Amino acid sequence: MKIEQYCVGEVATNCYFAIQEETKEMLVIDPGDSAKMLEGHIRREGLKPQAVLLTHGHFDHAMAAEELAGIFGIKIYAHEAEKDTLEDPGKNVSIMAGGRDIYHADVFVKDGEVLHLAGMELKVLHTPGHTEGGCCYYLEKEKVLFSGDTLFCQSVGRTDFPGGSMSALVRGIKEKLMVLPDDVEVYPGHMGMTTIGSERTRNPFL
Repeated sequence: MKIEQYCVGEVATNCYFAIQEETKEMLVIDPGDSAKMLEGHIRREGLKPQAVLLTHGHFDHAMAAEELAGIFGIKIYAHEAEKDTLEDPGKNVSIMAGGRDIYHADVFVKDGEVLHLAGMELKVLHTPGHTEGGCCYYLEKEKVLFSGDTLFCQSVGRTDFPGGSMSALVRGIKEKLMVLPDDVEVYPGHMGMTTIGSERTRNPFL
């Protein structure tokens, strides 16, 4: 599997392409607000999108999801507890950016559910605290975690938004993420990549 990272939008959100190099099938994780730019990359590389995965429903991660999904005829996945955040401009904080956006997902997943998409196996890890339905996607075979705004390099997600809770966030990270192997690569929603082992020893919030 190959991972490509694109920094999109006004708050520098990380969008990821998880690509099966043999088949060109791929997943889009958190497309931000840049559907046309991402479409261009996909078409130039001859990729075959199979789904859009949202780690949570904030505007800087979800704004382009419906447009991109519509272009390629694919479905949008999000955690079942994130429906209200997606559909409420106050909770998805688009209102803070001057909008009143409502977002949608086609498939709502559960904690612990295993998804089989684009030839990959991803486990859903519900990690509320940044939002009520925030989640991470764990690819055990590839030792990759897409952590959204749950876990960053030596930091964690903000909890001062609607539905936020620092205690829930830290508890989820400790119970769901810090039990993963040290060499799991963590691809967060902002800033650079890290590993579980590095965060276990260096993250001051844990």
